[in-house]
Amino acid sequence: MTAAPVTVGPQTSVAQVARALRDRGLGAVLVTEGDRLRGLVTDRDLAVRPVSRGVDTEETTVAGACGDDLVTVAPDDDLDHVVRLAVERDPEPAIGVCATRHRGPVGQWLQKEDDAS
Repeated sequence: MTAAPVTVGPQTSVAQVARALRDRGLGAVLVTEGDRLRGLVTDRDLAVRPVSRGVDTEETTVAGACGDDLVTVAPDDDLDHVVRLAVERDPEPAIGVCATRHRGPVGQWLQKEDDAS
């Protein structure tokens, strides 16, 4: 799980998010409104949704590109439980949360582990 995930607001442009992903070497950012977790946007989400449609990425926001059907887990949840959730929802990642603090995606490392085999 990411110790300090990057968050963006839903009105952040697709281009800004893409640059943040590239510059920080990330595959995903959390989309939040205040303390509310609204969704998760991945580099794949950007490529498959707005970019492939040819929209103006400086004018288009991530609100329509982020996945919002989230499953949340607590940092102290059993790892087997988290893995089961991730496998059941493939390719949708699970998000770890601690009270109202967003901790970050846990789905990407599962994918990386699968890719290594």
